[in-house]
Amino acid sequence: MRSIWNGAISFGLVSIPIKLVNATENRSISFRQIHAEDGGRIRYRKVCELDGEEVGSEEIGKAYEETDGTMIPITDEDLAALPLPTAKTIEIVSFVPASEIDPLQMGTAYYLSANGVPAAKPYTLLREALKRSDRVAIAKFALRGRERLGMLRVVDEVIAMHGLLWPDEIRRPEGVAPDTSVSVRDAELDLADALMDTLGQVDIDELHDDYRAAVEEMIAAKAEGALEAAPEPKRERGGQVIDLMAALEGSVRAARESRGEERAAEEREGVGEEPGGEPAEASVTELPARGRGKSAATAGKAGAKSAGAGSGAKKTAAAKKTAKSARTDKSAAPAAKSASTSGKSSAAKSSAGKSAEAGQAAAKSSAGRSSTAKPAAGKSAAGKSPAKKTVAPKRSA
Repeated sequence: MRSIWNGAISFGLVSIPIKLVNATENRSISFRQIHAEDGGRIRYRKVCELDGEEVGSEEIGKAYEETDGTMIPITDEDLAALPLPTAKTIEIVSFVPASEIDPLQMGTAYYLSANGVPAAKPYTLLREALKRSDRVAIAKFALRGRERLGMLRVVDEVIAMHGLLWPDEIRRPEGVAPDTSVSVRDAELDLADALMDTLGQVDIDELHDDYRAAVEEMIAAKAEGALEAAPEPKRERGGQVIDLMAALEGSVRAARESRGEERAAEEREGVGEEPGGEPAEASVTELPARGRGKSAATAGKAGAKSAGAGSGAKKTAAAKKTAKSARTDKSAAPAAKSASTSGKSSAAKSSAGKSAEAGQAAAKSSAGRSSTAKPAAGKSAAGKSPAKKTVAPKRSA
């Protein structure tokens, strides 16, 4: 890289010969002015307003204009005679934490290169001192006819210098902030934080100038004569009142979708949709009813359909026998089963209080004649009520 300034860094009594190199470059596409009618180049000529003649660069000098329009000529000799100790020296005046430098002051960046072999040792010394102290150096230097302020720091084993504006060149932001009192809710701040967390995860090296790329493609297409008509830009509606919460929520959702995070967030929240876009229907499993304070035998009672008539007496006798056996054994009986003519069975279980004495009712149906159901009877929650009789309903024709 070509150096734009040669001098030295003054570090106390140590002098480090260096070269100043531009650290940035302007990649913007520049255009020429032309005559729209015939495409001729438009050029500017420097003409003296007194005699109207064109003046060459060797005949042009400097002057300071007073408020009344009076011109005071200034020569290069006048400027060279001024006491400017930083004319060829970057003079370090202090070392401060980088956090004390306001980014508003930072301007053009330069690389400082060691000029010659003897400069390598002091250059490395200053670089390592800056790295170990975790501070930056504030310096004064002269460039292009004026004294400037600079900040030295280490970038990739190289000392870099940022031009700084003088403190009196920074304008105060008076009248810029909103003059209306506005309150912000915590929910809005939470959404703003979520949006910042989502948008903040980006590799800055992957960012590029989309506009410049589009201009380059347009120029290439015009050069080949294959330029298509540009689509009409969408008109943006101004002054539209928006719901801030809705806008924040939509921004967070869009940012997550662009990174494939929306589906993962929905799965964490238990939200799902069918492939067609409709919400998935939930399946419901019906549970048997539970008794509320009644006897176990009454809550576990099951009706069985009989294939023929005349079995009521047998069922009553069987129920009494089962109830007597349950009171004698004082053991928990299995859950009731009831069988219908179609072969389906349902079981019901209930418990009352802390003692769980379950009743059993088993009903068996015969294919041609009659079925005998044996409902189980147990003690009630209080241990007093015997099991009630179970009468099977008549089978409908």
